[in-house]
Formats: sequence, structure tokens, C-alpha cells
Amino acid sequence: MTEIAQSQVHAPKRESAWADFIRKDDWWAIWIGLGLVAVAAGLVAGGGSLKWLAVAPQKWKAWPEAVGQLREHAAQYLALFALWATLFGIGVSALGYRLSRFLPAFALLYAVTLGLYLLGQWEQASHYNLEPPLVALVIGLLIANTIGVPTWADAGLRVELYIKTGIVLLGASLPLTLIAWAGPVAIVQAAIVSLVTFGVIYLTAIRLGLDRRLAATLGTGGAVCGVSGAIATAGAVGARKEQASIAISLVIFWAILAIFILPLLARALRLPTGVAGAWIGTSEFADAAGLAAAQAYGGYAGHVAGISGNPDAAVNAFTLMKVIGRDVWIGVWAFVLSIVATTRWQSTGIRSKANPGEIWQRFPKFVLGFLIASAIVTVISSGYSYADYKKIVQPALVAPLQVLRVWAFTFTFLAIGLTTRFREFFTGGARPFYAFTAGVAVNVVLGYLLSTQVFVGFWTRFGQ
Repeated sequence: MTEIAQSQVHAPKRESAWADFIRKDDWWAIWIGLGLVAVAAGLVAGGGSLKWLAVAPQKWKAWPEAVGQLREHAAQYLALFALWATLFGIGVSALGYRLSRFLPAFALLYAVTLGLYLLGQWEQASHYNLEPPLVALVIGLLIANTIGVPTWADAGLRVELYIKTGIVLLGASLPLTLIAWAGPVAIVQAAIVSLVTFGVIYLTAIRLGLDRRLAATLGTGGAVCGVSGAIATAGAVGARKEQASIAISLVIFWAILAIFILPLLARALRLPTGVAGAWIGTSEFADAAGLAAAQAYGGYAGHVAGISGNPDAAVNAFTLMKVIGRDVWIGVWAFVLSIVATTRWQSTGIRSKANPGEIWQRFPKFVLGFLIASAIVTVISSGYSYADYKKIVQPALVAPLQVLRVWAFTFTFLAIGLTTRFREFFTGGARPFYAFTAGVAVNVVLGYLLSTQVFVGFWTRFGQ
């Protein structure tokens, strides 16, 4: 994941508006995600469904039962592989990678993901904390930091493409009415935490004698949108490449730790799923990492005594807090900081342009896909009563898209582990680490207080 993020920092400037549509992960995630939503909606309108293709393992007790499932649905799993390989293969080719390298790497990724998905359906999986996202991450980290991953496999480890496609598909299960209902709370909570976290990291970094450009990049990485926020701010304020890399490494380091720490703390506190999802969304630094943590916690509902709420509420609350509450501000933060850099930091040699186009350039486009997917399902659902929605729309349209979303997310978690090298985390020395860690401490504590005290009533009802 570090190398992927750094490749974005070092990438050449935009060629043209058209090039954005064919050479950006965001846009390919939109084309793939919305394409699947449109096909699913068309099938439902014609009396069909995507259910046969959107295959997933079911609960099992003993290995013979699991093997039997694989044999029974072998044709469906092969068809699903062909679908993902075709869609992602087209996107990866447009992004400049060789299809001949992508296909074998993705085939292996798919096979391991299927095994992890199957493991997650074991009757005792929750008892042993064998949640697919966490297991995928651990396996990936072990491989990447021991035997290593061959260079040719990089083409199949497209973290950004997988996670953004999954988020677009997530929109299909989160109607606009729910977003509008939760929007004010999510925006207010995210704004409080973002402003405080940025201030703590920036001021601590300055007191430690760090460059203002690095301080701003660290602050935005912790406050807004993790890796994407660090990249956008680095470009906006004219930070050096190595400064952006330092911020990215620290974001990833703490994001990975939070995947394991936050669900365990929330479980120990027996937080409702909606409350835990909001805390994770407020406290995590990366979309993929946060989704792994939220999905893992959602799996505890109904399996761990004392944890109430709907399993999907953890992921939905996280999405509203992180994707809607924090990610959408990335362009605004980059724009504002570019103005500060231009008007206040000129003596440092920075020459950053500040214009409204920066907001659109830095804005995470995949969020638009998320909202459009939500709008499509909202329009379709508006013609049904709630009972008919649960009886017809949910199983025929929403459920298959949710299955495809889980596949995309699990690809992501495994790819994150396989592209993360521990040795890259501390190349910037101790001072940036201290500054960012101060922000982490404030972020987690303040997020907890807001989620479990100030807005606890809202997030508890959200999970019912």
C-alpha cells in the first residue's frame, strides 16, 4: 500500500480532462461500480436478478460441508472470477499495467479471497476472531514482510481500485434518505475531530521544529482523508516528495494498528454496532483500514454477548462518518492550504496556485459514484412499500450488490497486506512520528467521547 500511495505522489501532472476519465482509479471505480448497479437494476426490472453470479459461501460446521459448497457452486465461482477479471482487467490496462501480469496475480488474489471468505463462514469463526478482513490483512503482512511479493504481482494488487469500487457498491445499500438523516450529525462530528486533530498535529510538528509543509501534510493526513489527504495537501502546499512519503507511511502505520485495536476496544466496551462504527469512522485514517475494522466489528453482532445492533450498522455508520463526513472535505482542505501556502509561505519558495479548480481536482471522485448508486436504489425503492422493499428489492437487487461489495473489500484487505513493508514506516525519523502520534491520541479519545457520549443516542438508534 505504501508503494501504491507513493506512486501517486510521484505521478506526472494531469495530461488533460479526458485523461482523468481513463487514467484515474476513481473514475474506473465509478464505471465498474455503477455498471454493476445498472445491470442489477435492469435485471430486476425484467424480473431477474444478479443473485446467481453474486455467489458467496454460506455457514458451515465441518470441512466436508465447506468442500461440498465449493463443488456445488464451482461454475458460479468461475463465472464471478471471469466477471471481476474482465472488469478490473480493463481498468488496470487503462491505468498502464500489463494484462498478462494482472491476470495471474488477480487469479491468485481471487483464490485466496475465496478461501478467506469461506473461512469467515465457519460456525466458530467469530469465536476465534477469524474475520476475513483481519485474516486477509495478517496473511498479506506476513507474506510481504517475510518471503516478499514478486514484482510481477504488483499489477494485481490495485488497492485503490478495489476499495473505491467497493465503496461505490456500498452506496447501493445506503439510501439517500438515510444519508440525509445522518448527514448533519456525521458532518458536525467529523468537523470537530478534523479541526482538533489537524491543529494538534500541526502545532506539535511546528514546536518540534518541522517544516510547515510537512506539518500541514501530516495534519491533513490525520484529520481528513488519510493517504489521499496527505497526497492532496503535499501537492497543494508544495511539499517535497520525501515529506509526502513520511506522512503516507505514518498514516498507514497507525491505520493498520487501528484495524486491530479499535474493534477489540469496542468489543471490550460492548458498544452497539452503530456507535462502534461511528467511533471507527471518526478515529481511523484510511478508508480500507476503517472498513476492515467496521466489518469485523459488525460480525460480532449476534455472536458476541452484549453487542447489540444490526451487523450492517457498523459499516454504514463508518461510511457516513469517514466517506461522507471526512473524505468529501479533501478538496476544500487542499484549496485552503494552497491559499495559505501562497499568501503566507512565499519566503520558503512555495509557488502553489490557489483557484477553485483545485477543489474539483482534489475531490475524491469515487464519492460521486457512491452517491449516484445510492440515488439509483433510492429511486427504485420509492415505488415500493417497506414490506415489499424487504421482500422484493432487498433480496433481488441490494443483497447481490452487497455480496459483490464484500468481495471487493476482501480483495482490498489482502492487497493492503501484500503491499505494506514495515521497514518503510520510520524513514522520516522520530519527530514526525511524535507529532502524528499526538494527533492519533487526541483523535481516538475525542472520537470516542463524541460517539459514546455526545451523539450516542443518535448512533445507537442508527444501529437498530
